[in-house]
Amino acid sequence: MLTVCRGQTLSLDAMARQLTEHGYRRVPRVSDPGEWARRGGLLDCFPEGFDAPVRMEWDGDTLLAIRSIDLETGRPFFDHTMVLILPARGLHPKRLRTAGPAIIGETVPIEQFVDIEVGDLVVHVTHGIGRYRGLKKAKAGARLVDHAVLEYAGGDRLYVPVDELALIQKYLGFEGYRPALSTLGTAGWARIKARAQAGARAVALELLALQAKRASQPGHAFPPDTDWQRELEAAFPYRETPGQHRAADEVKRDMESPQPMDRLLCGDVGYGKTEVALRAAFKCCLDNRQAALLCPTTILAEQHAVTFRQRLERFPVNVQALSRFQTPADQRAILEGLKTGQVDLVIGTHRLLSPDVEFHDLGLVIIDEEQRFGVRHKEHLKRLRTVVDVLTMTATPIPRTLSMALMGAKGISLIETPPPHRLPVTTVVTESRDAVLREATARELARGGQVFAVTPWVRGVEALARRLQTFVPGARVQVAHGRVPSRALERTMLAFMRREVDVLVSTAIVESGIDIPNANTLLVLRAETFGLADLYQLRGRVGRFQRQAYAYFLTEPGTVLTQDAQRRLDALREFSHLGAGFRIALEDLQLRGAGNLLGTEQHGHICAVGFDLYCRLLKAEIARLKGAC
Repeated sequence: MLTVCRGQTLSLDAMARQLTEHGYRRVPRVSDPGEWARRGGLLDCFPEGFDAPVRMEWDGDTLLAIRSIDLETGRPFFDHTMVLILPARGLHPKRLRTAGPAIIGETVPIEQFVDIEVGDLVVHVTHGIGRYRGLKKAKAGARLVDHAVLEYAGGDRLYVPVDELALIQKYLGFEGYRPALSTLGTAGWARIKARAQAGARAVALELLALQAKRASQPGHAFPPDTDWQRELEAAFPYRETPGQHRAADEVKRDMESPQPMDRLLCGDVGYGKTEVALRAAFKCCLDNRQAALLCPTTILAEQHAVTFRQRLERFPVNVQALSRFQTPADQRAILEGLKTGQVDLVIGTHRLLSPDVEFHDLGLVIIDEEQRFGVRHKEHLKRLRTVVDVLTMTATPIPRTLSMALMGAKGISLIETPPPHRLPVTTVVTESRDAVLREATARELARGGQVFAVTPWVRGVEALARRLQTFVPGARVQVAHGRVPSRALERTMLAFMRREVDVLVSTAIVESGIDIPNANTLLVLRAETFGLADLYQLRGRVGRFQRQAYAYFLTEPGTVLTQDAQRRLDALREFSHLGAGFRIALEDLQLRGAGNLLGTEQHGHICAVGFDLYCRLLKAEIARLKGAC
């Protein structure tokens, strides 16, 4: 195994020689794991177990930079401090490729050590929580080899050879919690790990019990794809990404099984989850069963309804929306249609969970962002899971380590490939000043675009709207928040979607899912008051088309930010590349996604042993319990 570090003294020739010795094959341009290519002072290598190649840049004999690069464009999207390069496995059969983004490999990325900086907390599987103090050469037998130096309680140090780095992970816990360093040579760490293992066992038992209950139910097996299904999918107006294709196949395969489906569909904002859900709903309706799409907000429900109607207009599918935007008379007609089977597909808010909603033959429930629903609604959904097929969509990233751990007990589909030609959102964190607001708004409107402006409180919406109107006098400015009457709110949102409004000033009501391809500048005032997940979701409202988008996270001038607020804003600025949801994973967003799946009672165990080790324990418990069945 090769350990390559930024700043290391190592000639490019020596690196090329070592790659060859490790079984890597030189090619003109890398396309598969086990290959390397050289161009000037750059060397591209596709390490085993990685999702993308890495590009190494030299200045003389000093390795200046190590960056992951997009396989199609060659653009860098993540800086590494260190990478571990495993020996090549031999010849790889050529994979099918399209002109689109790279196909994500099936192996887990080797990431345990690449993001660790000196001073970070780390977890050693056997010895517990320590602090990483850097690399140091030390004797291992007759050889001098690199060791990772870990500091423990009392200043004790542990030297870990680089070939044992798989035993170390960066410590990840929940925001605001800082664990104590473990003490070497005591039983304390073993006791902590045993308690975490018991917690993981409880989660595993619950998941497997639900799985067994689903398996025992006489579920409905949907038939294979029909000509109409293939016609719908062929009419998709965009290039399908490999991630979308794989996720859609996994969902349809579950639907064709006689057991009720319970699958989680996870993908970054704008990565095409809605299209996967639409195909599943259409498959359900073609078998003369009803489908329901449950959304956290009225606006998102209306937007989904518009999308579904447009895609399904050529087919005999009756699509209806059920929310407060409908009049009481319209709602009664829709409810009657659901009861008699006249309505095939209904899209709505938690209104769909009301006692007066009866279905003629419900076959599929699609839930968008389940974590945004209340406890009572979640209990209702939990009961549904053993009766009908359930597909849950989320843009809150689920860490790959957790998804791999749960794979034996829960269906999870990840869409990790961005749509072709999507550009990363340019992210700016600065103080809120008139000049910034004026320039950002005027620039977007000058290129024919639209602007989202978000403030955390309803009381600040009107004032911000007046402020922006004075900066750009000719702009058409409207407001949207939860206290606006539903009909007026509907008119405003539809006007914005139709480009009849230039600037929409709102609260975070626009956070969930609303899709306006022409809106490519986002202004968030008092950004320090939002959580990281909220800021990340807001940023996802722009950059959903092939145009450079800008997100401005603006803090109140003169405000001294708390450490956590500063960390949240730094994370957004750092992780602005495509698919950053799975990198923000190193911050509290990933852990929030974990909490949604595991339940809050597991937070203490995750904090005690670190997230990565907890996932290992969970995976082992699921495997052990399944083996004992």
